[in-house]
Amino acid sequence: MVLADLTAGAVEDAARRERERPLPVVERAALEREPALDVRSALAPGDAVRIIAEVKRASPSRGALAEIPDPARQASLYQQGGASAISVLTEERRFRGRLEDLEAVTAAVDVPVLRKDFIATPYQVFEARAAGASLALLIVAGLERANLERLYALILELGMMPLVETHSAEELEVAIDLGAHLIGVNARDLTTLDLDRDLFGRLVERIPSSSVKIAESAVLTPADVAHYRAAGADAVLIGEALVTGDPVATLHSFLDAGAGDARNDRRESL
Repeated sequence: MVLADLTAGAVEDAARRERERPLPVVERAALEREPALDVRSALAPGDAVRIIAEVKRASPSRGALAEIPDPARQASLYQQGGASAISVLTEERRFRGRLEDLEAVTAAVDVPVLRKDFIATPYQVFEARAAGASLALLIVAGLERANLERLYALILELGMMPLVETHSAEELEVAIDLGAHLIGVNARDLTTLDLDRDLFGRLVERIPSSSVKIAESAVLTPADVAHYRAAGADAVLIGEALVTGDPVATLHSFLDAGAGDARNDRRESL
């Protein structure tokens, strides 16, 4: 199973880093870091879609996408283009990310930054905060319930915001039970790598109005952003389309496509 392998690899890599930089050192660095940025304001639903723009070199489904020798510059272009938040993939094996990318990006931008990785241990959470992240990803399908709840609470305790990612109605119920303020629906099933762009639209009505509704994956064109916005997305997480073209121009076109009230757009599309 792809997700299980990715999570196991990420945990193994984190254990290697922990041997080099023990937990007490990272915990102290996390607690001494300046406070996380205000994620609620940055991603608050409004009259246009919010975009979380991703620094992403590769993926298991698509292989190599872009070299991105300077992730800080890439993130700065995202902010210039109007991104409300930045996502940085730090998984080393299949996504070719690095924790150093996260540190470079958080130093370069003044919008919230998400650590996008297969987080399964407290050490990874402390790493995220020590590197300056304001958000951390938790994938429901990759975590046992008790561990999910423990990591969720730790992220909040450190002043960050968890982005709880789901792939099914059952996983969505878990996110709702947690009280997640940010709920993502990923069109990419990470257990099979299958893609279902309409999954978000089938699940969105189940997401409480108090939660920010985030559509993830299957975004290559402005029409894809408009599709998610019409379905009710408050925010869209986009990677591949932004690293393979002009990020500023692409973001402008995506934001234009996502303008307008999501609920009104959804009623008009029904």
